Amino acid sequence: MNLTNIGLTEKINNDFLAQKQSEEMIIGRVALEHKHMYRVWTEHGELLCEVSGKFNFDAINRDDYPAVGDWVMLKPRLEEGKGTIYSVMPRFSKFSRKSAGRTAEEQIVAANVDTVFLVNSLNDDLNLRRIERYLLLTWESGANPVIVLSKADLCENIEEKLSEVEAIAFGGVPVIAISAEMKIGIEELEPYLQPGKTIALLGSSGVGKSTLTNLLLGSDKQAVKEIREGDDKGRHTTTHREMVLLPNGSVLIDTPGMREIQLWESADGLTETFSDINELGEMCRFRDCKHKDEPGCAVLEAIEEGTMDSGRLTSYNKLQKELAYIERKADKRAQTEEQKKWKNITKQTRQKKKIK
Repeated sequence: MNLTNIGLTEKINNDFLAQKQSEEMIIGRVALEHKHMYRVWTEHGELLCEVSGKFNFDAINRDDYPAVGDWVMLKPRLEEGKGTIYSVMPRFSKFSRKSAGRTAEEQIVAANVDTVFLVNSLNDDLNLRRIERYLLLTWESGANPVIVLSKADLCENIEEKLSEVEAIAFGGVPVIAISAEMKIGIEELEPYLQPGKTIALLGSSGVGKSTLTNLLLGSDKQAVKEIREGDDKGRHTTTHREMVLLPNGSVLIDTPGMREIQLWESADGLTETFSDINELGEMCRFRDCKHKDEPGCAVLEAIEEGTMDSGRLTSYNKLQKELAYIERKADKRAQTEEQKKWKNITKQTRQKKKIK
C-alpha cells in the first residue's frame, strides 16, 4: 500500500523518523478501532494491532490512545498479520466531542482529517442549531467544514432551506445540496476528494451518510436503512468509525450517526461559528456587553430589525454556558489525575527503596 496516497505527509514521516525506536519499527494509519484492537494500514498491507504494555501504562487520558485516522509507530509481526503499537504521531487535526455520560472526557471521532462533510438531510429533521454545534467542533478540530445537505430530491422548498443554512454558515463555509439517489450535486464535492486527502462524514442517523459513501465507493459497502415513518428521524446504519479508500485515491472516514453532539473545549470554534455576533459585538456601546438587556446592544438591535434570528443568539448563549461547564469539569478532572499521578510516583519510589 502506498502510504502517500492515504495521507502520509513529509511532516508526519519526519515525526516518525525522529521517534523511531528500532529498525523494525514501521509507520501505519489506523483504519478501524474496535475494543482496543486496531486495523492498521501499512506498506505491508492491513495488520491487526494492539497497543504495547508500556503504552497502556503511560496513557492517562482516553485521547492518548489511537483513533481512526491516526498515524502510529508499530512493530509488525508479518507472519501473523499482526503488530504492536508503540506511539501515536502528532495529529494535525482531530474532531472531538465530549464522551457520553457525566464525566468530562474527550472522545476523538476522527484524526488527521482535511475536510469534514457535515451531512444534514433536507427533510423535517433539518436542525440549524445542530449544524451550529457541528460547525463549532469542526472549526476547533483544525479541519475545514463543508455543509452537505442531502436528499435534495425530497425537498419541495429547497431554496428556502438553503437560505436558512447559508445564514448561519459564516467564515466562507460552502453549502452544497445533493441527492445521492439521483446523483445530483455530487460533482460539487469533487474538489475536496483529492488523492492523499482525508474527508470525514459526520451527521445524525438517517441523513444519508452511508448512501453517499456507497455512491463514492461505487459499491454497496455500507448498509442503508430507511428513515422512520412519522418523525423523519433516522436509524443507525454505520456501527463504527471506519476509514475507506475511494477509487480516486482519497480517504473517507464514515462515522455512526450521533444522537448527542456535546461540545469539547471549543472556545476558538465558537468565535468562528458565531463570527456575525462577535462582529456586531464590536459595535455595542459597552465592551463587556452580554447581549441581554444592555442599552446600545448592536446584537439586540439586529434581532429587532429582523437581520438576525433570535434563536441564533439563544444558541450562542447556551453554547457559551455549556463550554464554561465543561471547562470547570475538566479542571476538576485534571486535578484528580495530577494527584493520582503523584500518588503512583510516590508508590513506585517506595517500592524501589524496599528492593534496595
